[in-house]
Amino acid sequence: MRDVTWDVITLGMKGLSKRFEAISQNVANTNTPGYARSEVAFEDELREALSVNKRPKLPLATTHEAHITNLPRDIKGITPKEHRVVGELARWDGNGVDLDIEMSKLAQARMTYTALASLMSKRVSSYKTAIGGGR
Repeated sequence: MRDVTWDVITLGMKGLSKRFEAISQNVANTNTPGYARSEVAFEDELREALSVNKRPKLPLATTHEAHITNLPRDIKGITPKEHRVVGELARWDGNGVDLDIEMSKLAQARMTYTALASLMSKRVSSYKTAIGGGR
């Protein structure tokens, strides 16, 4: 039996880990002329996949892997995507990194990661209890 909550937590932690890497690269390149900062996105895809209210009433039949479906994507198929933000300049030398914004994003990612780690810990405890190994 599949645990969607576990899948969401692990995807979130994986995406945030990749975001930590992108932010650290941005901070490390704060003084590099012409550097375009990186961002990592996965929340919108996850939100769409989990959206119950937007499910179609009549699903499209797909008989080939290249066919487009109107059903929500499986959470396992979502991968965090890193992309460069080109053309957004924070300084006169063409650098797109604003250190204050990056540090704010880092703090937000850290708080979210900590919350997900706490949820994962509670989930593991509930599995232990269900198996009979926890009290």
